[in-house]
Amino acid sequence: MKIEDEIKQSTFKDSFQKAYINIVYTANGLQLGQSTVLKSYGITLPQYNILRILRGQYPKPATVNLLIERMLDKTSNASRIVDKLEAKQLVTRTQCPSDRRTVDIVITEKGLKMLEELDKIQEGTKHGIQNLSAEEAEQLSLLLDKIRD
Repeated sequence: MKIEDEIKQSTFKDSFQKAYINIVYTANGLQLGQSTVLKSYGITLPQYNILRILRGQYPKPATVNLLIERMLDKTSNASRIVDKLEAKQLVTRTQCPSDRRTVDIVITEKGLKMLEELDKIQEGTKHGIQNLSAEEAEQLSLLLDKIRD
């Protein structure tokens, strides 16, 4: 459906405003869909993001600074998110043996299994991106990269 129909607005200041509104509207829709799936697992989008980062590091530990660098939402409080994930037994924290000021964070087996289940669900979920061809998805990624430059 066209953005004009979705938000009931027929005119825009210019094509740049229309594109911006379209990106924001689409991103919000994608996040809402993903949040709904994650809610049934008792985690939030930022928690999911940290679990995915830790899985990529596994079996090596990560630090809070590494998580902050790699997080999608730079406004999230990584330390607080790790606290919540630790309370759910999805990650562990231990003092780094080589630097006592640093804390090592590692995803647990329970966290890995949760991500494995979520991966299977996500594969079967239609979240709009599958409406694109592989070439269109690559072009979209290039355009989004260009916007951030």
